[in-house]
Amino acid sequence: MSEQPDQLLFTYGSLQDAEVQLDTFGRLVVSQPATLPGYTIDYIEIDNARLSDVAGPSVHPVLRHTGNALDKVVGTVVHVTSEELDAADEFEAALYRRARVRLANGREAWVYVG
Repeated sequence: MSEQPDQLLFTYGSLQDAEVQLDTFGRLVVSQPATLPGYTIDYIEIDNARLSDVAGPSVHPVLRHTGNALDKVVGTVVHVTSEELDAADEFEAALYRRARVRLANGREAWVYVG
């Protein structure tokens, strides 16, 4: 029996894309709209062939914590397994680190921050 998705991952960029999900997880993952309060998005230019080949442009969003309740990032929560979370870590490792956050609905999720 395969592992059931028990991890929540908030995504605001390329991991929302079906092609990226298929490449990273081997499947399309269950997702719902979500909001992350206290953050804004900045953009950085990168030179990473794998990300550019799969995700497209070389300018990528990066979360910035502001602590201001008026700031928010709208994205998607995806349901993944621990193994898929490890795959996401490999996909995002060049630019981001994974952190725990509390979403607007009170649920905790992982997110990649710069």
